Amino acid sequence: MTTPDPQPLADEPQERQTTAHERVWCGPIFAVDADHVRLGPGQEPVARQVVAHHDAVAVVALRQGPDSSQDDGAAELLVVRQYRHPVRAALWEIPAGLLDVAGEAPVAAAQRELAEETDYRAASWHVLTDFYASPGFATEGVRVFLARGLSLLPVGERVERQAEEAEFVPRWVRLDRAVDAVLSGALHNPATMIGVLSAVQARARGWEGLRGPDVPWLRSPRSLHGRGPWG
Repeated sequence: MTTPDPQPLADEPQERQTTAHERVWCGPIFAVDADHVRLGPGQEPVARQVVAHHDAVAVVALRQGPDSSQDDGAAELLVVRQYRHPVRAALWEIPAGLLDVAGEAPVAAAQRELAEETDYRAASWHVLTDFYASPGFATEGVRVFLARGLSLLPVGERVERQAEEAEFVPRWVRLDRAVDAVLSGALHNPATMIGVLSAVQARARGWEGLRGPDVPWLRSPRSLHGRGPWG
């Protein structure tokens, strides 16, 4: 029989001694650092490369019941399709963006990204979950919000989309279909996959326990903040 663990299951900040640090490259979205870190007392420092990246936000925009376009009122998720050059693929994703505006609150960034990418706004905002995109080498943390009470922005308040975003055509998909796409391997964007599965679980709990949009967040102190100066 397994003995219950009385310790809370929660990540926490921790620092090990960095004996050497050099920023070897810097750009507008991320920088590359070369560190030597001592992992334990008396141990020789080991080399670690760190991608210091902006943190990000993502939005699970959800509607259901009389607001849904489905005949049965099923829950729907708002997604866009974006070309991602590093992986040479067009991915279906929930609205998302970098926290690259100095001083902007994460929820304000999420509201901005939802409006810019989909022409929608939301009346209700909560935090679904937080995660690190790739904590083995990158600082990027992602906060996933749940947005409900969706309505289209007036035409005069909509933003003209540029670059890859110019191709965006916002699309409502059934939430259960999105779950099937995650589990079948048809979707690959991590914020979308985590957001979809978190939303399904939160919905099954009747939305109880959702956190407010401004709760504290375990973010790396090495993440980039604001758009410049680089480095």
